[in-house]
Amino acid sequence: MNSRPAPAERAEWLKSELWRHRRLYYLEASPEISDAEYDRLEAELRQIESAHPELVSSDSPTRRVGFPVEGDFAKAEHSEAMLSLENVYTAEELEEWESRLRRAAGLEDDELIEYSVEHKIDGVSVAVTFRGGELWRAVSRGDGHVGEDITANIRTIRSLPLRLGAGISGLEARGEVYFPRGAFEALNDHRRAAGETPFANPRNAAAGTLRLQDPETVAARPLALQFWQAARIEDEVVTSHAEALRVLERAGLITSRSHRLVSGLSEVMAYIDEWESNRAELDYEIDGVVIKADRFDLQSRAGSTARAPRWAIAWKYAAEQATTRLTGVTIQVGRTGVLTPVAELEAVFLAGSTVSRATLHNFEEIARKDIRVGDLVVIEKGGEVIPKVVAPVLQQRDDKALAIEAPQTCPACGDAVEKESGEVAVRCVNPACPARLREALRHFASRAAMDIEGFGPALIDQLVERGLVRDMADLYQLEAGTLADLDRMGETSALKLVAQLAASRKRPLHRLLTALGIRHVGARAARVLARSYRTLDALVEESAREDAAERFAELDDIGPETAGALVSFLRSSSGRALLDRLRANGVDCVEGADEEADHESVFSGKTVVITGTLKHWTRSEAKQSLEAAGARVSSSVSSRTGFLLVGEGAGSKLEKARSLGVTIIDEEDAKKMLGASDG
Repeated sequence: MNSRPAPAERAEWLKSELWRHRRLYYLEASPEISDAEYDRLEAELRQIESAHPELVSSDSPTRRVGFPVEGDFAKAEHSEAMLSLENVYTAEELEEWESRLRRAAGLEDDELIEYSVEHKIDGVSVAVTFRGGELWRAVSRGDGHVGEDITANIRTIRSLPLRLGAGISGLEARGEVYFPRGAFEALNDHRRAAGETPFANPRNAAAGTLRLQDPETVAARPLALQFWQAARIEDEVVTSHAEALRVLERAGLITSRSHRLVSGLSEVMAYIDEWESNRAELDYEIDGVVIKADRFDLQSRAGSTARAPRWAIAWKYAAEQATTRLTGVTIQVGRTGVLTPVAELEAVFLAGSTVSRATLHNFEEIARKDIRVGDLVVIEKGGEVIPKVVAPVLQQRDDKALAIEAPQTCPACGDAVEKESGEVAVRCVNPACPARLREALRHFASRAAMDIEGFGPALIDQLVERGLVRDMADLYQLEAGTLADLDRMGETSALKLVAQLAASRKRPLHRLLTALGIRHVGARAARVLARSYRTLDALVEESAREDAAERFAELDDIGPETAGALVSFLRSSSGRALLDRLRANGVDCVEGADEEADHESVFSGKTVVITGTLKHWTRSEAKQSLEAAGARVSSSVSSRTGFLLVGEGAGSKLEKARSLGVTIIDEEDAKKMLGASDG
């Protein structure tokens, strides 16, 4: 008996599923499947519709672009349809596309075509119109005909001029809004610190940001915009895509930095191969290359279908994905008490390394994606991002797969866990939880906080397990004799550690504020607070005021959430008790008047890129230390890079930095410079 569904039944299921995935991608910024998997489903629907024309309907995803506008933004109609692009994945598919282009445009088989090629940035498409030389309106893609008026949000993008240059009075340009890698990482760090779900990727972050109703919040997130097409230019005659991009540049708009004119498919393939190898070096995510017939007369002859131009195509790079078995889930407890589920996997080789663990983000994400232990799952890794579980392969699930439930008690201490209203994070709120204490101690002693050298994870584990340390203040009661009795310590190491602890008693106030691990108070906020109040007593005294939260929130880089968390900590009995115990143990942290001047002299305002394997730092520790010193840590080298911090095995980033004349430093250099910055 054949259980395969009839074509009509399968087509209806595919339509429903494809529209669901479009909603997730375009409106909710939380796609469940890869682009390649989506393309496979749409290709299957096309095949069914081709074999059974009676099943074709006007609402089929194969006949429509994007997703209809929903939500609170005003609707706006595009001046001309904002079409999508068809995708190809192989050289054979690209050759087939060129053959169709030749036929549609009436070109001979031996006529060489000049193509414009550029990066396909993984972002959010937008059409921006200028009238009378000034920014008039910005509209999202929507369904290709009607989008959302997001002008207020687009105005906040700093690189977008509000007035055109070069005497150009009007134009409509289309481009891609995206998150630079460094900005995306910083945003996710902030969300994790706040107990919020990190964005899965920069594209989701950009889409979610543009749908916010508060332009001030959007302005705080450093979005970027590159334009890839001029839909209309007033008072200018252009005959090709490349010419149009040059006009946009003259007008002051940022166009695709990767644009190149090439002749024939062999040069197209060379460009594709070049950037597949080097895309990790970019400061933005790309998922492929866009190929366009450059001349407008050729484009006009080729024409378009209802949803895509015949004269352009998108080459999609294979996602850095693999499929493996989810064998179990481990629950990690962070210093703020957040319980994070981690997938235990059958080892699989992915993007240059063997992966056996991946993040599951949080329990709401697990439930939404219906991920179960025993499932075959798709995992993904991009650049240096921790691998993540994308989705289960539902077609291969058996009845032995086990649902993953959020624990009711903390796996480390056994106390009940809590989930605050409006948050996805499940937390252990027991301040004496050993897992929380371990993470809090690691953070307290880290380079960007109290900088207690020699205070590693193995030592912390012993101190907690033996009950020698119950909070940060207990560190300052440790004696050399007690430490010398611990595994792998000895008298010399114990004496050095005691000396390190003694030295940390006089660290600047911003280090102590960072070290305390107050929610939302990171290194930047700690510096602002320390510079404003100078002493811990002054900060505590301010927190007692009735309007303390409002006063703190008026400071740069603080904001209501940070201010509220700070006041809550400083007024709490546990927070005050910890500070009293630290004071009683000699911790007297004051922000000297020269702290800011010393700090500003080295890394402040500089972009730093890290490459290679570091010996004495983890990447996270190095990043934290540099950012605490005022640096911006990026993942790609450019002419704006101030320093390249190199470890062992540095490769293409080192070569590029040398070619650009970027200052190259090693770990020892960096530590000396940080020492000079810290004063």
